[in-house]
Amino acid sequence: MPALNHPRPHTETLANGLRVTLRHAPDLKRCAAALRVFAGSHDVPLAWPGLAHFLEHLLFLGTELFPAGQGLMAYVQGHGGQVNARTSERTTDFFFELPPQAFSGGLERLSDMLAHPRMNLDDQRREREVLHAEFVAWSRDATAQQQFALFDGLSTAHPLRAFHAGNRYSLPVPQPEFQQALRDFYQRFYRTGQMTLSLAGPQSLDELRAMAQHFGDLLAVGEKVAQEAAAPLMDSSDNSYQQAGERRLDLLFAFEALPDSSREALAFLCHWLNAAKPGGLLAELREQGLADSLKAAPLYQFAGQALLHIEFTTTEPGNAIRERLVDWLGFFASHQNWTELRQEYAALLDRQQHVSGALQLARLDSEQLEAGLSEQGVIALKDILKKIGAVDNFSGEWQLPTPNPFLRTEAPATNAGLIRGQTSKHRGLRTFAQDRSRSRRENSPMQFSQALPDNTDEGAIYLRWRLQAKPHPRVQSNLENRLQPLREDARQAGVDFSFSASGNEWLLKMTGLQEPMPTVLEHVLKELTKPDVGFPQEEPPSMPLIPIRQLLKMLPEHSLERTAESDDVQQLWASARWQGLAMGLSAQTQAAMGLALSRVPGAADDQPSPPTSINALHLWSTLDTGSSEHALLLFCPQATQDITDEAAWRLLAHLCQTPFYQRLRVELQLGYAVFSGLRQFHGQTGLLFGVQSPSVAPQDLLEHIERFLNEMPELIEGIDDATFIAQRQALADQFHATALPHAQAAELLWQGKLAGHSSDYLERLPEAILLIDRNALKEAARRLNQAEGGWRCLASSACATAPWQAAK
Repeated sequence: MPALNHPRPHTETLANGLRVTLRHAPDLKRCAAALRVFAGSHDVPLAWPGLAHFLEHLLFLGTELFPAGQGLMAYVQGHGGQVNARTSERTTDFFFELPPQAFSGGLERLSDMLAHPRMNLDDQRREREVLHAEFVAWSRDATAQQQFALFDGLSTAHPLRAFHAGNRYSLPVPQPEFQQALRDFYQRFYRTGQMTLSLAGPQSLDELRAMAQHFGDLLAVGEKVAQEAAAPLMDSSDNSYQQAGERRLDLLFAFEALPDSSREALAFLCHWLNAAKPGGLLAELREQGLADSLKAAPLYQFAGQALLHIEFTTTEPGNAIRERLVDWLGFFASHQNWTELRQEYAALLDRQQHVSGALQLARLDSEQLEAGLSEQGVIALKDILKKIGAVDNFSGEWQLPTPNPFLRTEAPATNAGLIRGQTSKHRGLRTFAQDRSRSRRENSPMQFSQALPDNTDEGAIYLRWRLQAKPHPRVQSNLENRLQPLREDARQAGVDFSFSASGNEWLLKMTGLQEPMPTVLEHVLKELTKPDVGFPQEEPPSMPLIPIRQLLKMLPEHSLERTAESDDVQQLWASARWQGLAMGLSAQTQAAMGLALSRVPGAADDQPSPPTSINALHLWSTLDTGSSEHALLLFCPQATQDITDEAAWRLLAHLCQTPFYQRLRVELQLGYAVFSGLRQFHGQTGLLFGVQSPSVAPQDLLEHIERFLNEMPELIEGIDDATFIAQRQALADQFHATALPHAQAAELLWQGKLAGHSSDYLERLPEAILLIDRNALKEAARRLNQAEGGWRCLASSACATAPWQAAK
């Protein structure tokens, strides 16, 4: 397996003043761009709150060269990529990820929309209503309001206390003064000296530099302008305050005149504050019954100012917790240069970069952070601790966190032909990787797939258990809480894993760096099968997700047959039947999995379990989201498991994604959360349409979706031949091995296994897509509208209109 040797970005400033960071990473299968404009909501004139956010939206409305249907969002979606933007207090970020062959087209569209924004009044009026819908949802969202309320202890003169989201009242589009302010803001900040462009991809540095140069040629040239410093964070000499609520304590620390390296210093401090290792702050707070959880993060950083937020879940008064916090900080400050902690921190940051995708790397490079805590960062950290009031005087028996066991790279076994735990006297026992022909391996529920190459750093492991009953929610919560420290250690070592429940199924999913995976898997299975120590009878309250996200979370479970609940963990494991799929693992990693696989609870499940069929049925499920906002999901599965049907469904999803968004979000303005696409869960493939609206009821949203689907044959007929062929090819290209990220390929193979497809599924799928002609696609649209595979609706309110029936 190749050694960890992650590339560092190259940084330079072009002749026109555009600062660029270029990262040549030959192993990446995607490319990404992250553009940071150093201007945000706090740089807007006080008379026009929300103007910066409004401008960000306007930039996506299309240009003369690239209208909305051909602009950046449609282009990226059409090539299976990701795109988004974010307006923060002092920056605005635009970022996207694409396959290499489509990357230059994405950059061309981004530079064009930045250089030639659409500013006509009709477009502005329509987009203002979208912002107003976002504002309404924000004002009703408890989490967002709680976050905003955290600033109540700050000075009223500081912009953090002000409103910046924008709505129809703060954005008077027709007024000439507002239009002048909009133009002034754009011309002042949207120019080369005020921007940083970060590119990451497999291309050479020369190729990336040429792309960056071409990108910058379209932009207005100008030097960087100073962003005005804000008023002091607090009016008094106090530099901290606290807020207490039900089962919650928030401590906030305000800093002024911090040194330049304070950003990396705060990141380092928060990392160790959040560590839940024995002997640490959270471990003692839990032991003393003072707090259940802790989360530390900076809420704001600019020009020497910072606001540090430390959130506790607790039922206790704040004074005792604050005293323990300051005492721990004193212990932490006593270690002066933090040599050991800095070494581990640098190692985990390096590991995270090594397993990051192109978009993560480009966004990381745009932050321009050090890869660890530098000597200047040490000085800044000491200054921060001093301002908090931490002194080298503490009373607790604190400990430094134990080293992350998964970050240590183990040397290869001296005899790779032996399973872990074997000795030379066991030489007659061959490894799983070596012995695939013997009956005990053929009957094993764990399949080692060769569909992904085994000579890379990455791998994936899926384990699924089918249970006789659905786990009680408190059982699931308890198991997830047990795994949380392991999840964090594994994530730092480059392995992401999740343990989720859906109906009467448990799924353990593990992706990332394959070298630590066998050890991580051993620890996870050991933790899951510990004798039950019970679980709290009352779960601490959590902030609800927005309605559409609640529906998305519950949809997979509603696609399974309903079963009774059980809170007997041991009985659930005793009755479990399991099967697994491992992909991309080298022979050495497979051999090292021997002990872990011996710990898998349950019996072998070597019988296929076809996805639940709802052919020709219209099933409606209702979920109380606890919100006045309306939300609806429509899931339309294909009627068969035939790969030709899947290819047609995928092409339908590909072609209707942009028109659906354009119709419901832009033209009809039904809501700000509008999306469509293809989804797979439990081996079932289907088209998914989703809308969240502040004013339109679910049944009316459904009518709009049905009207769109009825017009789909006309949409297909209206596409010219050249576009049809190009779109079909673009979709097929997304599934080629050279363009498919490892984790995404693993998920597709897992869903293919559940659907009963053969191991060459990923090879056959793009071939099947290229064989779908216009008539076959129109026939697929007809079957979709006839609901031959059934329709499943999950919404925030009930529907009694035929042919819909309540799901059981």
